[in-house]
Amino acid sequence: MRILHLSWEYPPLVHGGLGRHVHALAEAQAAAGHDVVVVTHHPGTSEHEALPLDERVNGVRVVRAVHETSEWPLHDDLVAWVLGLGHAMTRTALALGTTWRPEVVHGHDWMVAHPAANLRQAFSVPVVATMHATEAGRHQGWLPNKLSRSIHTTEWWFTYEARRVITCSQHMRWEATRLFELPPDKVDVVPNGVDRARWSPDATAAQAARARLAPEGPLVVFAGRLEWEKGGHTLVAAMPRLRRRHPGLRLVVVGRGSQRDALTEQARALRVAGSVDFTGWLDEDELKAVVAAADVAVVPSVYEPFGLVALETAAIGTPLVVARTGGLAEVVRDGESGLVVPPLDAASLADAVSALLRDEVLARRVARTAREVVAREHDWAGLAGRTVEVYRRAVSEERVLLAGSRPSPLLRVVVPEGNLLRDDA
Repeated sequence: MRILHLSWEYPPLVHGGLGRHVHALAEAQAAAGHDVVVVTHHPGTSEHEALPLDERVNGVRVVRAVHETSEWPLHDDLVAWVLGLGHAMTRTALALGTTWRPEVVHGHDWMVAHPAANLRQAFSVPVVATMHATEAGRHQGWLPNKLSRSIHTTEWWFTYEARRVITCSQHMRWEATRLFELPPDKVDVVPNGVDRARWSPDATAAQAARARLAPEGPLVVFAGRLEWEKGGHTLVAAMPRLRRRHPGLRLVVVGRGSQRDALTEQARALRVAGSVDFTGWLDEDELKAVVAAADVAVVPSVYEPFGLVALETAAIGTPLVVARTGGLAEVVRDGESGLVVPPLDAASLADAVSALLRDEVLARRVARTAREVVAREHDWAGLAGRTVEVYRRAVSEERVLLAGSRPSPLLRVVVPEGNLLRDDA
């Protein structure tokens, strides 16, 4: 099958789980014999001057579009940046059409909604949309400002334009159908996967990381974007309790984001700054070594559609403590493949981390079970096949629609007020 992925991030430009997801999915589909092209963006900066505009990597053709707003920081005017990206991706994909035409367009999140819709019309093929997260979900059901309302409206329109919608968890399926008024049978659940061979630990690198980061006490690690919804502040708040119970304990925070300064100040105010290391972004090999070196990995998210980092940690073999939120509660089973605590509860989080540090048998058992779950339920080869089945269904449904030749109605999306995910909303 000829598959066109649209994603604003793709290695080596990866900002979060979305880029890793698209990368693994595209390569698994190519390995299965499909003709896969990814159109993504080229930053157009001197730092990435040598990054090719068109190359084939592990069977996947990666085409990078340079857009006129690429040198703007995203936070200056996100909507303008995304529109510039959309125009560039559309032009780039249309140029491919002279020699290569997709059978399906798979768009990943709202930032590629416009090029996906344009290419659906230009190529007369269906769009499949994966909603990796939602704007309302990130804000606990609220749309706090004009930008959030714009993003929500684009998400609504993107899922309308798509022939099929994919979510990574049952929680996200519920969220998408509720927020975007989708018929439940339009949404397919295909969970995230992980390449176990790629995320196998390197014992020598892990030992070196442990000697460097925590030579005299337990090591706890957090890896993720430093944003409020990822819950790093809850873990930092748990540190005074953990330090009292486990002398010499150190916390390593891996990642970057807008909350870096706030987390640093929080650690200083709680007088644990000397026990918290903020490493910033690490490449994949460094990240694997740090996670493998840790006694416990914590995913304390307030909002988490799935929690890819939990799968990667499980594949490495480090015991997990996660928050009971969104897709995380589906990935990690409390007491079996990890320990699960309420979100925003620093005391419960500290108790769970302590339980794993004090009970080596428990820690080994949950880590072993988590690796077994990854092998059984999250292998990319099988998940890539399930995704292709969604494409085939979309193609079949699109043919039926085109045979009817009815134009799409004009839409007027009304953004409701209040909390969109509250049970009485």
